[in-house]
Amino acid sequence: MSSDDYTDKHHHEDVKILHGMGYAQELSRSMSKFSNFAISFSIICILSGGINSFAQAISSVGGAGAGIGWIVGCLLSGMFALSMAQIASAFPTAGGLYHWGSILGNRFWGWLTAWLNLLGLITVLGAINIGTAYFFAGTFGANFGFTGTDGQVVAFVAVVTIVQAIFNHIGIKATTFLTDISGYIIFATTAVLVVACLYFAPAIDISRLWTFHNFSGEAGGNVFPQSDSMGYLFLLCLLLPVYTITGYDASAHTSEETRNAAHSVPRGIVHAVFWSSIVGWVMICAITLAIPDLATAASQGWGMFFATMDAIMPSGLKVILYLGILIAQLLCGLATVTSASRMLFAFSRDDGMPVGSKALATVSPKYRTPVNAIWTATVLCILYVILAMMIKVGETSIYVIVVNSTLVFLFLSFTVPLVAGMLAYGGPKWPKPGPWAMSNGTYKLVTLLSVIGMAVILFIAIAPPNERVLYVVLGFIALALVFWVTVENRRFEGPPTGERIAARKAAIAAAEKAVGETG
Repeated sequence: MSSDDYTDKHHHEDVKILHGMGYAQELSRSMSKFSNFAISFSIICILSGGINSFAQAISSVGGAGAGIGWIVGCLLSGMFALSMAQIASAFPTAGGLYHWGSILGNRFWGWLTAWLNLLGLITVLGAINIGTAYFFAGTFGANFGFTGTDGQVVAFVAVVTIVQAIFNHIGIKATTFLTDISGYIIFATTAVLVVACLYFAPAIDISRLWTFHNFSGEAGGNVFPQSDSMGYLFLLCLLLPVYTITGYDASAHTSEETRNAAHSVPRGIVHAVFWSSIVGWVMICAITLAIPDLATAASQGWGMFFATMDAIMPSGLKVILYLGILIAQLLCGLATVTSASRMLFAFSRDDGMPVGSKALATVSPKYRTPVNAIWTATVLCILYVILAMMIKVGETSIYVIVVNSTLVFLFLSFTVPLVAGMLAYGGPKWPKPGPWAMSNGTYKLVTLLSVIGMAVILFIAIAPPNERVLYVVLGFIALALVFWVTVENRRFEGPPTGERIAARKAAIAAAEKAVGETG
């Protein structure tokens, strides 16, 4: 479909749906169906989480962590994606999760979802860029005196996140141009990596992919503490796929910038998870098969990917692969800034922030982007990474600390609106599905499986030596409850409904006129 075809046939309908929810078309609706897919595919980025957290598969149960664990973890994430897609089709708004929690649950559910999702997006942005810093240190860093010390990592994250914010600032077309390219880079680099791993592998032992070994403790480079329970260790290996296959809520967060959103957004979510899962599994398996000696690699812990590449890969090809991976990781962070800023913008638009909501909800007439929200998300990410470095405990990597807190906050923010949707489906709050929909029974079963998956994710995220993550989560929930009861319950009204939507007609027209929206 050409841009002209879209303008004639669908733009009015997209804007009509948005007006019906009480919002103006302030953001530029220029994202194609592919761009909506690409932004989630770029955030998932198997070349980021899949590479930087690769040790979590092997240093638990060996090759089975890649061959079997990846599949199980992707199925968990897939349940969330399918359930999310069903709601996204019916309610295609920026900051989707927050709106879903409010509309399908109540004001508190939406408010809690917003804060959980914001924390998750800020921490995942930090995790992505910290992982990129460590990857850079292990590849090209020596040429620049970059060894990956905590101070260097924080400085790297600050510079990179600011650059990512600049590209987000100057317009969604610039961002989607780069994330579209990122999709192709991920596919191409992964294809070359897979072929190279299989070609240069000293030997191919396919049985590695379903053979279990206990590589916990020192045997696995102390990535995980020593344990004799293979079941427990298998759950820990799921941290790799579950952390990697996340961020697909970006498709929902950019709903108001996507053409034919009720159709394109749910497809973007599901397709991003499907292709990332399939291509990622092939990549993880190829790397595992290429390892010269599995026990030796496991003992190298977090450095096992680099050690494997050094052992089997020609130097010229290795540099090309590292460059492709580094670019993909940088663009992964770029897309995450987009997602986090849209969530902050949408929440602020409904006066969700205790201070500064009006400023954070401002859209630049020139760039049609929420510039204040973009830069606020950037600053919060940098501050979070500094805090993570300061609270580092013993030898625990700040990357691990950030990753585990990300998992809890993000997946809790997914679970709250999904449960609200399951309870509201078919009732007055959600009388009929959107154009993309599963059957009633299938949808509710998938959502129930997502809730069970959340219990698994919470368990593995707070498992030793990361028990402190649980205290952080419980502390946040306790503070949120106190803040809600004492302040926000009286102040926060949530998304507009009923007469409040009708009363915003003039404000909607004025907002669209201010940014040059012509209908």
